[in-house]
Amino acid sequence: MGSLRTKDLSKIGYHNDQLRSLVIGITSKNFKHHSKQQLLELLMEIKNDPEAFLDNELTSKIAGKIIGKVEGPSFKTYELRNEPVFCKTYGGKGIEQSAKKQMELASLLPVSVRAALMPDAHMGFGLPIGGVLATDNVVIPYAVGMDIGCRMALSIVDESDSFIKRFEYQIKQALKNHTHFGMEGGLDIRQEHEILDSPVFNEIPFLKPLRGKAVRQLGTSGNGNHFVEFGEIELLANNTLGLPAKKYTALLTHSGSRGLGAAIAKQYTKIAMDSCKLPRHAQQLAWLDINSEAGQEYWLTMTLAGDYAKACHDRIHTNLLRVLGLKALCVVENHHNFAWKDKLVDGKEVIIHRKGATPAHEGELGIIPGSMTTPAYLVSGKGNNDALYSASHGAGRAMSRQKAKDNMTVSGMKKLLANAGVTLIGGTVEENPLAYKDIETVIAAQHDLVDIQGRFYPRIVRMNKE
Repeated sequence: MGSLRTKDLSKIGYHNDQLRSLVIGITSKNFKHHSKQQLLELLMEIKNDPEAFLDNELTSKIAGKIIGKVEGPSFKTYELRNEPVFCKTYGGKGIEQSAKKQMELASLLPVSVRAALMPDAHMGFGLPIGGVLATDNVVIPYAVGMDIGCRMALSIVDESDSFIKRFEYQIKQALKNHTHFGMEGGLDIRQEHEILDSPVFNEIPFLKPLRGKAVRQLGTSGNGNHFVEFGEIELLANNTLGLPAKKYTALLTHSGSRGLGAAIAKQYTKIAMDSCKLPRHAQQLAWLDINSEAGQEYWLTMTLAGDYAKACHDRIHTNLLRVLGLKALCVVENHHNFAWKDKLVDGKEVIIHRKGATPAHEGELGIIPGSMTTPAYLVSGKGNNDALYSASHGAGRAMSRQKAKDNMTVSGMKKLLANAGVTLIGGTVEENPLAYKDIETVIAAQHDLVDIQGRFYPRIVRMNKE
């Protein structure tokens, strides 16, 4: 039989999400030998006269759900494990207890296989930031997070580090004219990118109205810790990029999938929480079976959001380098807040969720930023199995945003920046350098996970101003 899709069911008047998942589940199991056409005709008959189908064991659940008499098992209830699965923690001394507790809860899910906690970890929503979780054939939308596919991108430029001092004015103008931060508006010049032609926008009904905003926000950055910065990068001898060991000018960006990713996260977290019931304190970790229609839809939309985040970085880098007459010698990118299909060393296939943690397979390049006044590290992964082939995604916060606000004045922050030789455009005290853990300690805690290839020092930074 041709498999039934949500949109086939919408066309014949099945509009309720739970009803559609129920129909797809039952028909794919019990009606394998019906053609798609026969199935749709049967479903129309059930819809028009549900009472007539209540006695048949195969159709009674669908009919009952339509009438609303029988709740039917539209959701399943699960218990947590008695013992958490194995979780390896790196740099545990510097990790707050609440983040460890949060990771332990995720390790008690019946679908969890293994877990790991990175040294930049702190408490988040769903999984802690810095949390890595391998599951068995399910994806947890809230463990991927709201800013799906948030990523770092680094362009190493064909200029020495003196370029920044010589052209400081031009760089500042370029940052003011060709980047945009915050929730509202977009760039003055409409951005083009093939991602906007993705068929997924049309295939999944709830995405259709989001495309307009995605067009407007293309090439822009969000709030909080998202940034676009020029700085100098010092590459070490024998780096795996194959570039001479010296100082270069570089452009480093950090941002994600904007409104698109957040809307997808909300939609599928709700679907997961409606269909998979867990004890209340674990309910937000509800999952979708990867083979269910909702699971496959989420995977498609998550991938779209990740590609969209990459497209935003592509536009930012292209626009800035072009207006400054610069050429990239090489570009390194990596992303977090995502789920990947992968294999463990023992050959077991799993889904690895990395919430504020980055992939670090053998030889895989990544960027681990510190703060505005400390270096970002260019690293190459060692493929450590205990860490689920992961590394930290930054230094990690040492203070909540509120605490950072209460503990720093604007003039105090200006002093810190001046002492480090950094110019800031925009930005808030919530992102002040002391709000972050010490990057050197965080890097030292993961020498089993990554090799250092170079250090990037921020010089001119642009962030959102509240």
